Amino acid sequence: MTKLKPLGLITFFVLILVNLPFLVIIPSSFTAAGYLSFPPEGFSWQWYTMILERPEFIESFWFSIKLAAITAVLATLIGTLAAMALHRYKFRGKGIINGLLLSPLTVPSLIIGIAALLFFTRIGIAGTFTGLLLAHILISIPYVVRLVLTGLSTFDYTLEKAGYMLGARPLRVFWDITLPLLRPAIVSGMIFSFLTSFDNVTVSLFLVAPDTTTLPLAIFTYMQETLDPLVASISSVVILLSLLFIVILEKVYGLERLFGLNSQSH
Repeated sequence: MTKLKPLGLITFFVLILVNLPFLVIIPSSFTAAGYLSFPPEGFSWQWYTMILERPEFIESFWFSIKLAAITAVLATLIGTLAAMALHRYKFRGKGIINGLLLSPLTVPSLIIGIAALLFFTRIGIAGTFTGLLLAHILISIPYVVRLVLTGLSTFDYTLEKAGYMLGARPLRVFWDITLPLLRPAIVSGMIFSFLTSFDNVTVSLFLVAPDTTTLPLAIFTYMQETLDPLVASISSVVILLSLLFIVILEKVYGLERLFGLNSQSH
């Protein structure tokens, strides 16, 4: 136990450092002053009510929800099928395909944004919803592939074989056996895809148009003009929404299993 104390202390300080922006932004959003201040001066909900008076934030919020929802569905469908093919079958170029599917996790978002802009401009979809959607699907698929592969690593194929032996058709086996067993991993991948799309700034910055502005970019644009507690209140809403999905992810899949910290218990 004594050997774990220094590691626990380091972990504690790392967690404090990582969450320090949240500990500053959220209290600052309740300030009664007309400028950002920490500790907040007084207490007021005025900056949250002012969000409703800014139509650009409301419109960009619903656009981000729409974009993230479509991205999550399509990325989950493509990523799940890709992960199952990679795990079940042996074929030439399997390692290359796996590397390409996971490459958006290693390539800087700035490079992805520039590359997407150049390619989409050439084919005529830069600045459109389609181009933005394709870029968000690209950066979301790796999370689905990784999570579904993790789920398949503990998958019991004898259950599928039992279904086939009992005369079930492949589609019935997939729907009644495979899909329920993989559902936690698939749902987790969908949640990660949603959050990745909803919170993205770097890639979206190169591909948005006036009618396809996401909420993070609307906040970024507003901060270039002025910096007041309204920015903190909107950021707090985004943070709380993200935390809500993280809580759902913990309930559905478990963060320990997600990061391989407690694989023995599953």
